[in-house]
Amino acid sequence: MSNAIDQTRRMLSLVTYLRERPGAEVAEVARAFGISERELIGDLNVLPMCGTSFRGGDLLDIDTDGDRIWWHNVDDVAQPLRLAADEATALLVAARAVAGLPGLRERDRQALTRAVAKIEDAAGENAESSARVGVTFEAEGQVFADIDRALSEGRLIWLRYWSHGRGGMTEREVDPIRLVTEGHTYLDGWCRTSEDRRIFRLDRVAEIKVLDEPANPPRLQPRDLSAGLVSPAADDPEVVVEVGPAGRWVAEYYTHDAAEELPDGGLRITLRSADPSGLRPLALRLGRDGRIVSPPALAEQARAAALAALEGYAALPDGDGRA
Repeated sequence: MSNAIDQTRRMLSLVTYLRERPGAEVAEVARAFGISERELIGDLNVLPMCGTSFRGGDLLDIDTDGDRIWWHNVDDVAQPLRLAADEATALLVAARAVAGLPGLRERDRQALTRAVAKIEDAAGENAESSARVGVTFEAEGQVFADIDRALSEGRLIWLRYWSHGRGGMTEREVDPIRLVTEGHTYLDGWCRTSEDRRIFRLDRVAEIKVLDEPANPPRLQPRDLSAGLVSPAADDPEVVVEVGPAGRWVAEYYTHDAAEELPDGGLRITLRSADPSGLRPLALRLGRDGRIVSPPALAEQARAAALAALEGYAALPDGDGRA
């Protein structure tokens, strides 16, 4: 069972492991770290975006042919690290923010605090400006911390969760499997309520409790995330949505089959959904910036939901929350 902090530790160890073993075999490395080859390839896809400076030019030049792993600039990256003033500030602000995250394991907090002290000492005067900058996390940070704690302690969690598919709040008991990030942060877990594997978006969690009961998810194959978190089936119903320029974000947020340019700068997006009715909230969110074209029944449902919402506003007394 893996969580975000465990993955970070693994990737840091992976850098040292690969530095000492040029041309290491993919299968051998996966066995050494106790992960699947697919998970290892996922880590290798992230490492080339890491380096000793956010300015680029000194990123990890690591690639694989599927059988072996090659690191081409080991000597360059091994040079002593020199932090510029802006780099030191960004690093210290981020480290202090994470160190103050609610629910962070105490040993991790202590290790981070020691690291901050060393960076401050190395940065000298450059560290002073970072003390005048602070970062606070939204409520999602607490949800993340509770799930991370449940993962590390192997405990069941209870969620009060907004389900777009059901159009309301639901209560779930979930055996957590891992945290994943793709645009948003998600919990991959076994939902005892649905008796199936489910993905939960953290910013839709209204309430969370870490229960005393041990988590006991069934043995499952690692989820293939190469095509994204949501991979519609080929036989799922087709939905066509037309959006204006302000609604082009839909093509970035939703997995789709096609996105055709429209004369006004918008898009005609074709996508598939196992439950098309779950897209009604999308139509309401888009408002004037988009509409569902087909299937006709879903388009009519979206129009009816919009009219009902407008009638609800119209029924309010004057001065009591007019739109």
